[in-house]
Amino acid sequence: MNYTEGNKVVLVGTGAVGSSYAYALMNQGICNELVLVDLNAEKANGDVMDLNHGIAYAPSMMKIKFGTYEDCKDAAIVVICAGVAQKPGETRLQLVDKNMKIFKSVVENVMASGFNGIFLVATNPVDILTYATWKFSGLPKERVIGSGTILDSARFRYLLANEFGVSPSSINAYIIGEHGDSEVAAWSSASISGIPIAAELTDARKEELSVQVRDAAYKIIEAKGATYYGIATGLSRITRAILQNEDAVLPVGALLEGEYGHDGVYAGVPTLINRQGASRIIEIPLNDAEKEKLTHSIETLKEIQSPFWESTADR
Repeated sequence: MNYTEGNKVVLVGTGAVGSSYAYALMNQGICNELVLVDLNAEKANGDVMDLNHGIAYAPSMMKIKFGTYEDCKDAAIVVICAGVAQKPGETRLQLVDKNMKIFKSVVENVMASGFNGIFLVATNPVDILTYATWKFSGLPKERVIGSGTILDSARFRYLLANEFGVSPSSINAYIIGEHGDSEVAAWSSASISGIPIAAELTDARKEELSVQVRDAAYKIIEAKGATYYGIATGLSRITRAILQNEDAVLPVGALLEGEYGHDGVYAGVPTLINRQGASRIIEIPLNDAEKEKLTHSIETLKEIQSPFWESTADR
């Protein structure tokens, strides 16, 4: 089956994020077939049973089952949520050593099935692991997408909505760069239905809000051990944009090849998403301070990423 046909999704990794994503897909009726793959077959089969028991109240019929990597052969999307989770006090970048080996095995197994669809990566550090997925898979860059800053941007929009007393859906604002500590709030392009809002806030207040967005995950992890509802909803939004060929602009992890003056790294940037994947990066205007911060964010990612690929020639 060509990857542009069918609405089958294979989820690899049914931990807190993966199972929450599966629940979001079922609740929203986004795909018509969902296959769960996990080393813990007992737990994954339990998820399958639990999800299937909600189908009667879902917006549309969905076939949900436990499977293997062989099921990836005709999948439209393979979503990777497998890996070691972030612990309290641990940064996303500190996870790279633990998860790189896991990803090599996962991606190689998926590709061995004959998979020719789109990878969607959620495991942290997501920018580096999305790049690794692209390298390991050999797929075109458009068909390897990271969750990027979709969650950070949602957090940003939520805080701004509260600040100005409007719905988050009326806020147009992005967090760009690393999904992590060096992320950049693109204040100069933030608006409410097209009306710029940066001038409405003091520099001190903008900094406070930016820090709240950046540190949100640490607070949630400290409080309940992990974050999963927000990112699961963001992943389902990306999935819907792909399967329904929406041409939606979403802040996902896309490979930079000269955009914003950078290349050779996956970073969260507004990107046109449709059935072909990450079709085109949208370059939003940035002021000089934001450009400088984005450069720092990209360099932070490359510093961690480069040692893993020093002996690999650029494609």
